[in-house]
Amino acid sequence: MVLKSSFAETFIYFSYFTILYCILLYFIVFFFHGKICWCSQLFPFPRHSTFIPITTTTTTTSITLPSHTTTHTMIAAQSQSAAGPIQHQFNPYDDNGGTILGIAGEDFAVLAGDTRHTTGYSINSRYEPKVFDVGDNIVVSANGFAADGNALVRRIQTNIEWYHHAHNKPLKTSSCARLIQNLLYGKRFFPYYVHTIIAGLDEEGRGAVYSFDPVGSYEREQCRAGGAAASLIMPFLDNQVNFKNQYEPGTNSIPKARTFLTLDEVLKLVKDAFSSATERHIHVGDGLEILIVTKEGVRKEYFPLKRD
Repeated sequence: MVLKSSFAETFIYFSYFTILYCILLYFIVFFFHGKICWCSQLFPFPRHSTFIPITTTTTTTSITLPSHTTTHTMIAAQSQSAAGPIQHQFNPYDDNGGTILGIAGEDFAVLAGDTRHTTGYSINSRYEPKVFDVGDNIVVSANGFAADGNALVRRIQTNIEWYHHAHNKPLKTSSCARLIQNLLYGKRFFPYYVHTIIAGLDEEGRGAVYSFDPVGSYEREQCRAGGAAASLIMPFLDNQVNFKNQYEPGTNSIPKARTFLTLDEVLKLVKDAFSSATERHIHVGDGLEILIVTKEGVRKEYFPLKRD
């Protein structure tokens, strides 16, 4: 008797195997997809795996690091992610220290400045002039950001030379003040980071001092200080040059008459002002240059200051 399965029995067996295969496949997908953490404990990743997943606790973003990365590196990466992005800033300006002052006399004008060039707590140079003779008995100083100051002085010198070629005559001090006003106002959207002072003689031969803000507003004054120690020197000049808070001897109510100082008195005053400023301000010192404008021309005097 030969035992042979009929077609119906073969179909039933095939159905049984198909159902068992589907159930096995379902459990495999369930464990490896829904129970990945449990499966990772049963079947750990091999030691030579190239990457391991690391999920930060501060953000929802996953950071993938090499398997040989140390714990300290992982903690640093998590701290950086929690701190936020790193910001980089660029400032086109700097303050290179120094102080300038101008005083107008009856028939002369004086412009003085120290020679120290600094950046923060560092001294870049002990001799960096801040006062310049630009011709036509006009002296200029632009103190603050040294690069902008030098650029402005060169532009002033160039414009004065062009004025000579065009008009064949010297430039007046008042006209030079208006010229500088136009130069500064023309750069108002990206201004020169300087305090500008010019000194010279007016049409009547009297001393004239003009001071400017960075965008060109200016006025004529008898004295003006600018720069790092301006807040220390300007009250001294107000009292000694403008005679503010000074009264006639023997009275407490009659203001002292305002008069012009002599050149010797002004030079002594300038030396005292800078000597006291060097005692209180670290960005002032090394040397003092004084440009003196008279009808004979411009002459320079130099005096040493403290170097510490």
